[in-house]
Amino acid sequence: MSRLRIVSLYSGSTGNSFLISSNEGSILIDAGKNAKQLCAALAEVGVSPDEIKAIFVTHEHTDHIGALAVFLKKHPIPVHLPSGCAYKLSTVPSVAPHLCLHPPIHSECVANMTVTSFPTPHDSRASVGYRIEIPTGEGKVFRIGYATDIGYVSAHVETGLWGCDAVILESNHDPDMLQTGPYPYELKLRIASRRGHLSNPDSALFAARLCAEGTKYLMLAHLSQENNTPDTAYDECLSAVGDGRVRICVAEPDHITVLLEEDLL
Repeated sequence: MSRLRIVSLYSGSTGNSFLISSNEGSILIDAGKNAKQLCAALAEVGVSPDEIKAIFVTHEHTDHIGALAVFLKKHPIPVHLPSGCAYKLSTVPSVAPHLCLHPPIHSECVANMTVTSFPTPHDSRASVGYRIEIPTGEGKVFRIGYATDIGYVSAHVETGLWGCDAVILESNHDPDMLQTGPYPYELKLRIASRRGHLSNPDSALFAARLCAEGTKYLMLAHLSQENNTPDTAYDECLSAVGDGRVRICVAEPDHITVLLEEDLL
């Protein structure tokens, strides 16, 4: 039996960090906001920073790495990330010694988790999502997929998330809210582009396909606070999925959101 937790510590344009824990250890995907907020969020879910075995970074934008410089001074943890986006961190004295640089597609074994990256389409120097596989006994494997900051569902994203039991998927903006909202025209173009962020309709359509193939736990993440609402994203996804057996939740920008916390056979 394996004890599994999938928790969003916070998710949105101001900062992102996700905790995945098994009975053999914990990892973080991204470490945004700042060290104080990250440690407070970990304390809220009862996890000591020293229990974290590794941090997996998706890309170099500040909302995904903002906590690292201070956090790593007290908690020296390996940080895995694509080499293409390491330029911001490689010159930070408290971070550089802990960097583990990789090509866009690589696998690492941490505790009893196998973490495999895949390229994602975003306007960064390098951006990846992650697929985490955890054995649960009797030859079974629980699969978790993570993909935010994606302009569209590329072949790599589809392959990375396909067949996952639990998926954390971007549902960033409502297209009408984006177009009529306060952002400058150039920023609107960037967000809506194929290297920007995934819209509610595109997220919902892909989520429906994933759930038809067996995904049972779905978290909508990285919502824009200006161009979306949790209810808008949730309702569109639920309508597309149309399966009451699937647990759907929306990650909050500043608070803990639990997708799964239970014993798995």
